[in-house]
Amino acid sequence: MEHSSGLLLRDGFVMLGFALAFVLLFRRFGLGATLGYLVAGAMVGPYVLGLVGGGEAIAGIGELGIVLLLFIVGLELSPSRLWRMKRAIFGVGLAQVLACGVVLTALIHWVANFSLPASVALGFPLALSSTAQVLPMLQSAGRLRTPLGERAFAILLFQDLSLIPLITVVAALSRNPAELDGPPGWQAALLTFGAVVGLIAAGRFLIRPLFRLIGGLGEREMFIVAALFTVVASAAVMQAIGASTALGAFVAGVMLADSPYRHELEADVEPFRSILLGLFFLAVGMMLDLTAIADRPVFVFGMALMLIAAKAVVIGGIGLVIGMPWRRALALGLLLSQGGEFGFLLFAQAQDALLIDESAASVFAAVVTLSMMTTPFLMMLSRRIRSAPQTDEAREGPEDGGGDHAAQALVVGYGRFGQTVAQTLMAAGITVTLVDTDVEMIDVAEQFGAKVYFGDGKRLDLLRQAGAGEAQLILFCQDGDQIEPELLHAVHKAFPQAAIYVRGFDRRTVIALRDSPVEYVVREVMESALRMARMALEKIGLSEQAIEEAETFYRANDRERLSKQIAAGDIRAARENVLTEPQLRDPAR
Repeated sequence: MEHSSGLLLRDGFVMLGFALAFVLLFRRFGLGATLGYLVAGAMVGPYVLGLVGGGEAIAGIGELGIVLLLFIVGLELSPSRLWRMKRAIFGVGLAQVLACGVVLTALIHWVANFSLPASVALGFPLALSSTAQVLPMLQSAGRLRTPLGERAFAILLFQDLSLIPLITVVAALSRNPAELDGPPGWQAALLTFGAVVGLIAAGRFLIRPLFRLIGGLGEREMFIVAALFTVVASAAVMQAIGASTALGAFVAGVMLADSPYRHELEADVEPFRSILLGLFFLAVGMMLDLTAIADRPVFVFGMALMLIAAKAVVIGGIGLVIGMPWRRALALGLLLSQGGEFGFLLFAQAQDALLIDESAASVFAAVVTLSMMTTPFLMMLSRRIRSAPQTDEAREGPEDGGGDHAAQALVVGYGRFGQTVAQTLMAAGITVTLVDTDVEMIDVAEQFGAKVYFGDGKRLDLLRQAGAGEAQLILFCQDGDQIEPELLHAVHKAFPQAAIYVRGFDRRTVIALRDSPVEYVVREVMESALRMARMALEKIGLSEQAIEEAETFYRANDRERLSKQIAAGDIRAARENVLTEPQLRDPAR
């Protein structure tokens, strides 16, 4: 027991050490974390240094990262966004999978001389691109919400959805007698449909009330446990009926996409997704069969080049057909030209179905891995293509439903103060995302048609999930002294494009935040108190001029007092500026 425990620690030390070194190195040169994990895995694997074995076991654990990735994809699929992107998802996405699948199937059949069923089992999985690689790269480059980024996301989303039909196709082509003795396809489809309906019902009547209960208790650790339980339980249900675990996780995400807990769930699950997906790519690198490449180097590198070229041409052609300028169409084709992580799963299923042998699965897994290694370089090339000079006629105009491209604000705290701020911004046509931790208030707001997301707005990861990376305004509207200067510095560093406004409890808050990178700290009762004073003065008959002069005098005196207090860092400073006696007025008034 102690020996195995020590071996596990040693292997973990070696894998994580190599992963850390190579990911830092590759990120330093702008090549992305995925390539670093793949190279690190290949280095520690049995074909190079041989420091660590058991890549298959690590891949089994790492596949949970794919499950969590599909869960997060599901969380992104709110009905409003799905409806706005329906043509891109189900039109362009379907065209890409079918066109690339048919072209690659034909090329494999004619060039490699595989049988037609085997070519289908290889060609259509190769049509899928790497969601785990492309989306993080687009996000880090700030291009996820651009027209190019949204089209890439739509295609990747349809590819993720098409995983289930492709699994069914491979099963239908199976030559394995054990699989042929299984339930008929219609029965499996009906069982899967029933499981999906059951998961949706469980999400509505069990999972949402559970999150509401945990949110009311304020136990973040329990929220994380509940989030992971939801994902794993949904995946386990699908695995029990022989369907895809990824489908279960995706359904779990979709059924919570419209809930107030979406951003909190994304923020809580994201670290686990990143770690487990990193392990998956590390295992892929470890399992990269360098012997298969060495035995047939021309075939492997030739197939990888053919895969990249074919997908770039087909996807670029689809882009031209839907009206994209040729530069952006070519950039989209290069961006999605690699094979994807789901190819490994489908190749394994094709091998179990006796459609391909083990050597073919190893060779084409190597082809996918090599194509993924080219993605950072192709993305840099596509960036140069996109940035080349364009005429006014060639520039792409805004897309339909461009609300996501309008000025955006993130309001943290939706109490009385936050409601007024948010609704005023909306009245000016600003897109506003609302975040709060008060479960009862969230439920009440929903009754009035307001969408408020549950989450702690003082967490950078949650702010990022809520869209702070694209927001022009971040407004902290919580009551009390909840905002610390350190938080504001961190928010400004993480989201430098956003102007920050803070609701302050009193002048003590203004003094405490004097060196913070905020546009303005609004004292919560000052303006309403001044408004009451004006109304009282009007009631006793003072002229409008006298009232204006009184307010101007108070504001100037208050600013002077506050400046002295900020300079001294002491609330007791400038006591001489406190008005304790009536001020002399001109008797003529």
